[in-house]
Amino acid sequence: MTGPLIALMAKLISGASARWVDCQPNTRQRVYFANHTSHLDSLVIWSALPSYIRVLTRPVAAKDYWGKTRLRRYVAGRFNALLIDRRDIKVHQSPVDMLLREISTTDSLIVFPEGHRSAGEQVGEFKSGLYYLCKKRPDLEAVPVHLDNMNRILPRGEFLPVPLLSSITFGPPLALELGEQKVDFLTRARKSLLRLKDV
Repeated sequence: MTGPLIALMAKLISGASARWVDCQPNTRQRVYFANHTSHLDSLVIWSALPSYIRVLTRPVAAKDYWGKTRLRRYVAGRFNALLIDRRDIKVHQSPVDMLLREISTTDSLIVFPEGHRSAGEQVGEFKSGLYYLCKKRPDLEAVPVHLDNMNRILPRGEFLPVPLLSSITFGPPLALELGEQKVDFLTRARKSLLRLKDV
């Protein structure tokens, strides 16, 4: 399977329609940050991007899931995922530094600041990774992405997706402000994502 074929399959399974609200597709480097309810989230966001942006965008995904079987590793490779080992994080091997090395000066990222999947429609508190990405690379635009109905397509504990309609809303970019503290930035970023739920 090729990347475009995987993107097409993800669109068919999710039935996802993408909306851009006060934001336009752009090849500049960005960190797309989204709520997280399904193992398919990263693949669905990636597939919703225009192809010329998709080739420059790398989803960050859990190694314990996407690296578990040969098929998952193959699919992850086709959509250019960066697999993070959530169970063996070392202080001197920062995932943030690794991500920034991998994207260099060209690629964008898809991340999930909650750090884990939520059980329902609630969005958990954001962990610090998004803040440090924006602090170390202030030129990156942080774009909130709200996923709706994804938790019903591949519910927790299920292995096969159930085709349903879902939606993806990309919101206005934000950046870390000069002197802005971690808690303030993460709170602002989370609120920007939550606002998209009612747009």
